[in-house]
Amino acid sequence: MPIVSVINYKGGVGKTTTTANLAGELAWHGRKVLLVDLDPQASLTFSFIRPEEWLADFATSRTIKKWFDALSEGSDFPLSDLIFTPPRTNQRLGNRGGLDLLPSHLGLINVDLELATELGGATLRQSKRRYLKVHRRLAEGLAGLEHDRYDVILIDCPPNFNIVTKNAIVASDRILIPAKADYLSTLGIDYLQKNVSGLIEDFNEYAAVEDDSIVQKIDPAFLGVVFTMVQFYGGEPISTQRQFMNQTKTLGLPVFDSYIRENKSVFGDAPLYGVPVVLNAYSNPTHSNIVDELEGFVAEFESKLGMGARP
Repeated sequence: MPIVSVINYKGGVGKTTTTANLAGELAWHGRKVLLVDLDPQASLTFSFIRPEEWLADFATSRTIKKWFDALSEGSDFPLSDLIFTPPRTNQRLGNRGGLDLLPSHLGLINVDLELATELGGATLRQSKRRYLKVHRRLAEGLAGLEHDRYDVILIDCPPNFNIVTKNAIVASDRILIPAKADYLSTLGIDYLQKNVSGLIEDFNEYAAVEDDSIVQKIDPAFLGVVFTMVQFYGGEPISTQRQFMNQTKTLGLPVFDSYIRENKSVFGDAPLYGVPVVLNAYSNPTHSNIVDELEGFVAEFESKLGMGARP
């Protein structure tokens, strides 16, 4: 069961839109998909749950924040208790795959501060063990799910590299970077590479203190960069965006051949209906092109991930 973190340091690059549509199309292909929303902005959550429903039915006790809080308080419970099956999307899927969600909370940002207080120790060995315990929480929680319950797990990360984000990276096999082809969005990719490398090095060094080998070393790999919010002219991305696309390729990361074009009206309205754009049928040629591009991206994602034949 591959676990993929979706991350970019820069907000507003279409990260959540990419994650929601990737999950929707994978489910349309017959995959069983779990979405984990770790972004305190909770945009992915609100793409499937109306804010008033979230406030009434989820905010108090049915979010990933509640699970992290319970761990800190010593009252652990399984992640599966929080899993929600969005009805509107799954009705659209019919008898194909399935899409589930672990909702986020606007107060998730405070969880990072609480986790930080659990670091440290009286000895170096104790400090390393606490580091591993804190950073492996999500990995252990996801490992507690039934092995065959999902074909893939997608984690929508916050646009930073805090302890919650590190939990996602430690739990993941692959990392997907949605990026807008502009200066600020691509600038952070190099920093992200370096921070991920540093996390892997530190975690694996600390894992070596566990003589019983219970703690496995990690090796999450970059699945690639997918360019979002692309503007086209003459059937190809505009020249200013091509410049940053080419610049990104020099960083040594894989880059998806597929693009996701910009269309504020189509993508902006989708959360109102609780169904990703890729699962909708459009008669308008422009809108149909967007769906075609999303389908192409997901097919390339499946190929890169080596997911094999569809169920």
